[in-house]
Amino acid sequence: MKFKTIANLNRFKDIVFILIKYGFGRMVEHLDFPGKSEAKKASYPDRRLGFYERFRMALEDLGPTFIKFGQIMSLRSDLLPKELVLELRKLQDEVPPVEFGSIRKVIEENLGHPMEDMFILFEEKPLAAASLSQVHRAVLKEGRQAVAVKVQRPKIQNKIETDLNILETIADQIHERLAEYKIYDFPSLVRLTRRNIHRELDFIREARYMTIARARMENIEGVYIPKAYTELSTPQMLIMELIDGKKLKELDLKNLENPEPLARRGLRVSIKQILEDGFFHADPHPGNLLITENEVMCILDWGMVGRLSEGERYDLIEFLYAIVDRDSNRLVDALLVIADAREEVDRRRLERDLMDILDSYLSVPLKDLNLGALILEITELLRDYRLRLPPDLFIMLKALITAEGTARLIYPELDVISQAEPFVRKVASKRYKPKLLFKKLRITFSRILNYRGNIGKRFVQIVEKVDRGELNIRFEHKNLGGLRNTLENISSRLTIGVIIAAMIIGSSMIITTGVRPFLFGFPAIGMIGYIISAIAGLWLIYNIIKTRRY
Repeated sequence: MKFKTIANLNRFKDIVFILIKYGFGRMVEHLDFPGKSEAKKASYPDRRLGFYERFRMALEDLGPTFIKFGQIMSLRSDLLPKELVLELRKLQDEVPPVEFGSIRKVIEENLGHPMEDMFILFEEKPLAAASLSQVHRAVLKEGRQAVAVKVQRPKIQNKIETDLNILETIADQIHERLAEYKIYDFPSLVRLTRRNIHRELDFIREARYMTIARARMENIEGVYIPKAYTELSTPQMLIMELIDGKKLKELDLKNLENPEPLARRGLRVSIKQILEDGFFHADPHPGNLLITENEVMCILDWGMVGRLSEGERYDLIEFLYAIVDRDSNRLVDALLVIADAREEVDRRRLERDLMDILDSYLSVPLKDLNLGALILEITELLRDYRLRLPPDLFIMLKALITAEGTARLIYPELDVISQAEPFVRKVASKRYKPKLLFKKLRITFSRILNYRGNIGKRFVQIVEKVDRGELNIRFEHKNLGGLRNTLENISSRLTIGVIIAAMIIGSSMIITTGVRPFLFGFPAIGMIGYIISAIAGLWLIYNIIKTRRY
């Protein structure tokens, strides 16, 4: 067991107790976990609850690190069963707020001076509370500007790091000891969770993300990104513009005056971020969208964003075009380009399976197409073929599915394809613009020139290595063991055959000489040669028949 695990033994026992409480005692028994004796004290869950529901409830009980881990797992429909993915998307990240005295201490530690030096008003009751932080309303002393102050919970980073170390130990043991869970690759999911949580805990990074998003969407009517006061923020405290409004999840959507424009605007913004900007909010769910009185949509919580390179966006365009055109062959090509194939894929079978999915979804009019459900079905199919999408691409797919679900929540009749089409065409047309093609040609030519400039230098290095006797050429062959064995068998049998033939010829020559002594009336040496040749020949024939290699 790792030292980090032993150092946090009490927390590990708490985790084991919760796992047993929700019916995962059998898994605990198979692993080298401290606290197995707690199994007798644990109460067992309601047997009417399903496995996936109990798993989700256990993660919620285990706290913020495990909730984040579950949210990361919910992205991987290429690894996990569809039912588990859907259950994990229900994970809630709302908890009771921390008492104000502890929050005040965090703020003053970050400011380096009393709160009153910066704020003339700071409301003790938070506007919102989550597992990592909570948000308070305040007024800056300078300029008397109303702001929202996002503050990390006290000592949350230490708690997160402890849980991440324990989660890493659990994932490694499950991966090594329980063969049925190996396919889910829990260690890589833990690594992704660690990366994302560390980013979310850096509020300076979040302020920078807000500034980027604000610059890219400042000219879009009806959408607003709060200003982040980067110069006043710290890694544990984010100060941003306060926006008056209600979160989308708190609104009575039936009483919205103009639901269709609002839904269309929200979806188009998400698609623009993904396809056009390559920089997007990773979780545009109703809790992160604030609607003002005049129905301006304000996008909150930029702790987690995704990025797509230009090439990845073009690959995504190919993927979407193939879906809309119902072109299964093109869709296979697009999937194999963006997915990580661990082994050779049965292309024909994959194409047939994709056609079954496309037929079931595209039999309806495009305006009624549930794009999110279709993408989820396709990514679920990837699991059967051991194809894996890069983590950042899954974050994008999750963002796209969440944006579509949120838009349909506001206006169920929304035509998703028509909203995406202008951005798809715009990005696709950019790909073949002369200016872009010339730019790519110039970059390629520049690389060739740089490479040519290094040819002389590299050639001299090779000659010097030859002169010093340091040049080694290594050949590595794979899967040639069978061929090598076959060649060895052939050469061995051929050698034995030549020896037998030589002995027969030599024995025949000796017999014709009449040299004594005799055996059965013939020269004995010749007869012995015949006998040895006969035995060797019969053995060779027996060996060939036995091995069935003839």
